Amino acid sequence: MSDADASGVLSIDAMGGDLGPEAVIAGLARAVRKTPAMRFIVHGDTQVLEPLIAKRRGLSDHCTLRHAQDVVVMDDKPSQVLRTGKATSMWSAVEAVRSGEAQVCVSCGNTGALMAISMIRLRRLPGINRPAIAILWPSRNPAGFNVMLDVGADIRADPDDLLQYALMGISYARNGLGLDRPRVGLLNVGTEETKGRAELKEAHDLIEANAATSHYEFVGFVEGGDIPGDRCDVIVTDGFTGNIALKTGEGTARFVRDMLAEAFSATPLSKIAALLAMTSLKRLSKRIDPRRVNGGVFLGLNGTVVKSHGSADETGVAAAIALAWDLSRSGFSDRLQARVAAATRSLDVPSGGKA
Repeated sequence: MSDADASGVLSIDAMGGDLGPEAVIAGLARAVRKTPAMRFIVHGDTQVLEPLIAKRRGLSDHCTLRHAQDVVVMDDKPSQVLRTGKATSMWSAVEAVRSGEAQVCVSCGNTGALMAISMIRLRRLPGINRPAIAILWPSRNPAGFNVMLDVGADIRADPDDLLQYALMGISYARNGLGLDRPRVGLLNVGTEETKGRAELKEAHDLIEANAATSHYEFVGFVEGGDIPGDRCDVIVTDGFTGNIALKTGEGTARFVRDMLAEAFSATPLSKIAALLAMTSLKRLSKRIDPRRVNGGVFLGLNGTVVKSHGSADETGVAAAIALAWDLSRSGFSDRLQARVAAATRSLDVPSGGKA
């Protein structure tokens, strides 16, 4: 494919997930049923993938297979993959974005290895010190989500990094949530400006100072309870804190669903109550289902990569595919590059720009 052919094409690592290529191919089929315009380059063992795709009626019309004989497994070290992983489906999937054959790469594989390959093959955008992983978090906002970053790309972040995360996060909010002037909050142990580590206070001042030129609203420090709230649209933190918050939120959502299921099946009366409340329970279950917002976006690279959960099933993979599709159709990568370039030029975003 030429660069022109890449429009609407997603590059899929079909081999890296915990549930194997069956879940990935099932997720592709589900995504295509909803959005028939999707096209995929599917990377992996073609002897395994061909029959799986053939079983899904019409899916082969949307797929181009790219053979890759090796697989990055979850316990592979990133340094090892960089040395010996060129024949893996993950490497091949990232390479398709680098070559311009596809617009976005999607993988359920090893996060560390995927970030390492992405950084080596796609390279960081000029002016970016550390890429970040951004996620959509269910919230009380009208759009239904908040953007949070970083959630695990790098456990460290100095004040300049946190400012860059804020700028990348507002670009994601504009293109992913359709917000013209996102509100940004900096995660801390309290909302008072006197609280928190010295680097957080410095980052607070940097983000606040650049709000006007970069066209966002800075609401100051926010706490953990604000992550699913409506006080801000973009929550900025380091990867260590963000990853713990993410895993805690996902575990809590599963716990609530399990406890509700147990409570409504405990007695005959509770089962009747469950039947009466079925519509509301389904709505709640869908709202807090982590699979519905599956997909972390690698920001700060010359290309877009979406990391799906390793344990993602058909529903989760389809959600990650849908996110990748939306980003590809919005021209997100080009807009993010424009915003970072503008930030490098003293954070002077051109008038009327919406990077």
